[in-house]
Amino acid sequence: MTSGRQKLAIVLFNLGGPDGPDAVEPFLFNLFSDPAIIQVPQPFRWLIAKIISKRRAPVAKHIYAQIGGGSPIVPLTEAQGRALEAALGGEADARCFLAMRYWRPFAVEAAQAVKAWGPDEVILLPLYPQYSTTTTRSSLKDWDRAAKVAGLSAPTRTVCCYPVEPGFIASHAALLGEALEKFAGSEAPRVLFSAHGLPKKIVEAGDPYQVQVEATCEAVVAALKATQGIDDLDWITCYQSRVGPLEWIGPATDKEIERAGHEGKSLIVVPIAFVSEHSETLVELDMEYGKLAFEAGVPRYVRVPALGIEPRFIDGLANLVREVRVSDGLLCPEEKAGRPCGEEAR
Repeated sequence: MTSGRQKLAIVLFNLGGPDGPDAVEPFLFNLFSDPAIIQVPQPFRWLIAKIISKRRAPVAKHIYAQIGGGSPIVPLTEAQGRALEAALGGEADARCFLAMRYWRPFAVEAAQAVKAWGPDEVILLPLYPQYSTTTTRSSLKDWDRAAKVAGLSAPTRTVCCYPVEPGFIASHAALLGEALEKFAGSEAPRVLFSAHGLPKKIVEAGDPYQVQVEATCEAVVAALKATQGIDDLDWITCYQSRVGPLEWIGPATDKEIERAGHEGKSLIVVPIAFVSEHSETLVELDMEYGKLAFEAGVPRYVRVPALGIEPRFIDGLANLVREVRVSDGLLCPEEKAGRPCGEEAR
């Protein structure tokens, strides 16, 4: 039996990941079928997605084999949802639902589950702190379609982005501070804030992702100075996971690792745009870039964990839910900084 409190459904968006070897190729096909990723009309996009997913599947299977055969992102996101429910437990009958973009549970499954639960209100909360047309907008469009199919009509509000949300920033600063303590008494390391990259043409078309990533990094550095007195941090924002022939935004994380090796600099790497561990942190950052750092001559290579259920981050998400519930339907904190995400977020 439920209490008389309002039933609040919180839909957590993320990209998702294959849950086993057989899911790798269809996951990749779903990814490259997204018009936000491959910006060509049908039927050409379908054909391109089919070719790319078929070619990349063996490499991707090898990557996932190194972390148990599949992505841990769903159970880790479920844990974040439970933590968020607990943080809001005294204010509403809150329940979190997962809507992954490219593999189960899909938005259509989440929308049906939300409909069956019968909430009084729905909050859409992307686990992409920095807004991009390739992630946030794609997930929101996917949800709109799924909600219509499910006949979901409950009042819905949306969190657009939160690149400098205080809890999010404090969580990053705390974990980075712990990593910096490992270098006490030795030469100060360089900090690489590493985010997933984007093709340059997407950013040049107005996508705010790079600006928001850089704002996050600057806020974390400012928080370290304010809370720990660190005001001489050697740091840079860089981008990983480049694929294909297009020019991507930079500098590239692997190139910065090589540069640090040439300079004899130790490194701390912070996954600044990922809030959960997955293949790009556990394999790309830890294994592939860790090996690159060793080969390049980097003296020490330390990777800061993804935020996961770090309490300050969860409190930050809870505060976003509180704020959006009293909004006019969309919470875009970047509007206050004069950097609204644009009409596509609305």
